[in-house]
Amino acid sequence: MTEPLGKHILVNAFTMNSIGHINHGQWVHPRDTSTDYKRLSHWTELARTLERGLFDAVFLADILGVYDVYGAGIEVTAREAVQLPVNDPLMVVSAMASVTRHLGFGVTVNVNNEAPYTFARRLSTLDHLTEGRIGWNIVTGYLDSAARAVGRAGQAGHDQRYDQADDYLEALYKLWEGSWEEGAVLADRAARVYADPARIHPVRHRGPFYQVEGYHLSEPSPQRTPVLFQAGTSGRGQAFAARHAECVFISVPDKAAARAAARSLRAAVAAAGRNPADLRILAGIAVITDHSAAAAREKLAEYRAASSPEAGLAHYSASLGIDFARYGLDDPIPFAQSNAIQSAAKIAESRGYTKRALLDQLALGGRYPLAVGTPAQVADELESWVREGEIDGFNLTRIVTPDSFADFADLVVPELQSRGSYKTAYGEGTLRHRLFGQGDRLPASHAAQAFRPGAPLLGAAE
Repeated sequence: MTEPLGKHILVNAFTMNSIGHINHGQWVHPRDTSTDYKRLSHWTELARTLERGLFDAVFLADILGVYDVYGAGIEVTAREAVQLPVNDPLMVVSAMASVTRHLGFGVTVNVNNEAPYTFARRLSTLDHLTEGRIGWNIVTGYLDSAARAVGRAGQAGHDQRYDQADDYLEALYKLWEGSWEEGAVLADRAARVYADPARIHPVRHRGPFYQVEGYHLSEPSPQRTPVLFQAGTSGRGQAFAARHAECVFISVPDKAAARAAARSLRAAVAAAGRNPADLRILAGIAVITDHSAAAAREKLAEYRAASSPEAGLAHYSASLGIDFARYGLDDPIPFAQSNAIQSAAKIAESRGYTKRALLDQLALGGRYPLAVGTPAQVADELESWVREGEIDGFNLTRIVTPDSFADFADLVVPELQSRGSYKTAYGEGTLRHRLFGQGDRLPASHAAQAFRPGAPLLGAAE
């Protein structure tokens, strides 16, 4: 008998305010409801399902721009709804929060396309309205189409985008952590003083990319800074994560790769002067389950029949900056370093992928590892990933909506609970406190500490 895992597995629902997300083509499946993404009820029903399954959060991906590398256009992207159309992820959060009490929300926003001053207020507002359940997935972007859409010639270099993100985060920390002191809000009706002006400070940030001068417009929210998610595992991305990230999302093909990434990330966090225990590592995974193994296999066959491997290839082309439409099925593909997702390119190059091999991997329209079987078989596989991959949990992607999340909530969660590997109730408090058990705010070892009142760098111009 396998030894108990000894901890609760974290699980986020990984989705997007769009029809297609990771497993492309499933919108044609007769039970799939992803084309209802424009309806508020689509999101409130999802939120209720996730809270029933005690999911830690819904992780909302996003892109700006379109996947136009494959075939040098959007023919496949538009035909198969490959993250096009895509709506704003932040707009659905308030509605989902209104029908839940505990579910967290991780929203993806690109640092290169919004001023830090206005973004700080948007996230503080959501942290207030969710009573401390908001997280931010920090991305730097990789699509040239996104850069062109907002008036730039193309994306800046890979490492420069992270330099810019560092500057963006410093400006945000000054706004979120330093502008309003603890105790600035008095709400004293008798004295007619809502906030003490002596405890509210202007931020003066003069960085290499951003300049901010002004008071943060929002009073301190429950977490002040949202929980910080990040997904870059390239060398520069890992250095960024070591300084800023609390939860890192990794996209890896197997448990050995997960273990290598997890060890490298935790070592980098320690080298940055933080406690590696203050980092949560989540791997992307897809799950197909049913009451019997045969029924799960039948469901897998259904999903494969609906999938579009070519749509998945169009998505992957943009991730690597390589037009796979130009290559024959068995042609060698030069996976040269590009300005796109470097970690994905490194894996592809190391494995010598051909177009034929990629299309085979994309039988479900996406390339995430897949766990198929009874609830017990799926639970075995998830626990194995946590043990062997040395990770903390998963971003569970949808295949068919709402089947994927509902099946996990109703079948896999009870199995994991029976083993002691999954919580049986939500803890109280903010998203950060439930993830780390150390209170609502960032710990003192985090880089944000330098920008709190009384710290030497507060308001540094300079």
